[in-house]
Amino acid sequence: MISGSSYLTALDYITACKLKLDETLLTIKTYVPWNQRGLLYKVLQEEGEKMLHRKSSSTNEHGLMRKNKMVEHDDDTSQVCDVSGVHQLGSLLMMLDPTDDLCRILCTDALYQMDRVEEAHKMLSLALNSSSQRSPVLARLALLQFKKGFIYDGNQLIKKVIQLGDTSCLLPIMDIFKEDDRKLMQNHCQTKAMAILQSKGDTYLKEAVAYLSFAIIASGGHARDSLLARARCYWQLGQKKTAIYDFNSVLKEEPGCVEALYGKGLVYMTLNQQKEAVCDMVLAFRADAGYVVQEIRSLKPEAQLQVVNWLHEHSRTGLTQLLNANKSLQSDPVFKDLEIIAESLCKIDKMQGKIHLLCTDILIAKERYEDAFTHLKMSFNNSAIDESGKARYGLLHVKCRNILAAAQELSTLAGKNSNELEILVKFLDKRERQSLSQVAGQEGIAFTQDNDHEKALNYFTLAIIASNNNPKYLRQHATCLLHMGDYHNAVTDMDKAIQRHNTNDLKTQVEDFCCKGYILLLQEENEAACRQYMKALSLDSSLALAAISNTPGKQRLVQKFSLVSHKYYEQKLLEESWRVTECGLLIDETNQEMRKLKAKIKREASGCIVH
Repeated sequence: MISGSSYLTALDYITACKLKLDETLLTIKTYVPWNQRGLLYKVLQEEGEKMLHRKSSSTNEHGLMRKNKMVEHDDDTSQVCDVSGVHQLGSLLMMLDPTDDLCRILCTDALYQMDRVEEAHKMLSLALNSSSQRSPVLARLALLQFKKGFIYDGNQLIKKVIQLGDTSCLLPIMDIFKEDDRKLMQNHCQTKAMAILQSKGDTYLKEAVAYLSFAIIASGGHARDSLLARARCYWQLGQKKTAIYDFNSVLKEEPGCVEALYGKGLVYMTLNQQKEAVCDMVLAFRADAGYVVQEIRSLKPEAQLQVVNWLHEHSRTGLTQLLNANKSLQSDPVFKDLEIIAESLCKIDKMQGKIHLLCTDILIAKERYEDAFTHLKMSFNNSAIDESGKARYGLLHVKCRNILAAAQELSTLAGKNSNELEILVKFLDKRERQSLSQVAGQEGIAFTQDNDHEKALNYFTLAIIASNNNPKYLRQHATCLLHMGDYHNAVTDMDKAIQRHNTNDLKTQVEDFCCKGYILLLQEENEAACRQYMKALSLDSSLALAAISNTPGKQRLVQKFSLVSHKYYEQKLLEESWRVTECGLLIDETNQEMRKLKAKIKREASGCIVH
């Protein structure tokens, strides 16, 4: 143990316990120093648990191999012997510390592995009232009750575990208990959960989730029906991302599961993630269109309308892309998906003219003109969609999705809710975001030239979010804010741009400092403004002077420098006053007022080094 060989330590003590348990206990108390006894106790406990878990895993794997006829013999004697040693080790630990519940649990797990169920049950029952490990004890007792056929008693114990709120206690037990016994618990919990959902309604969703969680854990995470049911419960409880996780667990084992695909798509719909929702819905239609139609028709009218609209939009876009790509539609798998969706949408909502128009276009592509005309006629029965009917004639000439149109839609959102926009653009890949930011930036420049700064601001906001704070768009955004008089947010934009400076782009750095300084001047924050201009001058005086000449002008800026320098001088901050004066004279070396101030600072410093 002292040399760090924990496994060998446990083997030695198991051997000693099998020889003479009482003398092993006496030896520990006699020869092991008291300050090392606690470490020894912990090492033996942890190694005993590891041995038992390893043995359980190998037993389950061996059982699986036997079922598959991969082996012909099973050396059960060695298995029992090893588990017996762990039981002896647990007994030794209990003799050392009768109050330790973890060692008591180790003993009962070993007894269970040796099929001494009654002894394990008795030991757990005695420990129940005083145990600090109440949830693990209750969970083990429940499994033993199910194994003995006492379903009611087992269920009562499961209820107590649920009330304690510690369902994770079941995880380590699953490595100990045998497959048949876990199956008993899985079936009971699944049945109980479904009974709760059917009889008690939505108010008991949390209780149903707890039972379903037990069933899933007991199955090793492969209980398809339980995962589907729990995902629906989580969705109703508002835990939508957890619901998606459960649906994904099912799809990992069964990629074509229509219930998981449809359920996941519906959760994405409630999250307003159109792309993901439609993608899963399309896969669900491919798996079993009849099931999906029936489920959509059972939704509330507003939810049903949203699903139909999104699927229609997807189908319309997909068909347009196929036509423009000049592909052979008859053999294209995407076109087959669109055909299934269109027919299904027509069954869901026969009143929407745009659905008939979609079916019309697909039928035209299939060269079934008479059927296409029938759908077209049905679309014109509603005068409200006459324009949509006329628009179909341009269907073949529509290109792929227009980034400009997307920018126009999203720019409005940018002005109203930039937080939501930040979420939306995360669904775009790098190339899409780059294209969107470029188009938005171009549109922003166009509106700026028309002096429509409010619309330009929205486009630049979109460009910033889509490009992940590209300094170019931050500067344009700041310029718009400057024209609109929002100086505070303009400074914030310039701060973000300055933080992302490229050290090789000296001119841009100088111009950014000058721009921020000018905005601060407009806010009457002269000291802060001067500091920005001083940074620009320190980087490259010629570039800074060129920028200053344009805005705000040398004379105006020198006046501000003079005010700040006099303020520092009056406060006896001679070094700060000297630096500001030097920069002011760098801007305009002929300024007499600054020259006089410089001379005054020199005289007052009287020999002190101020530069």
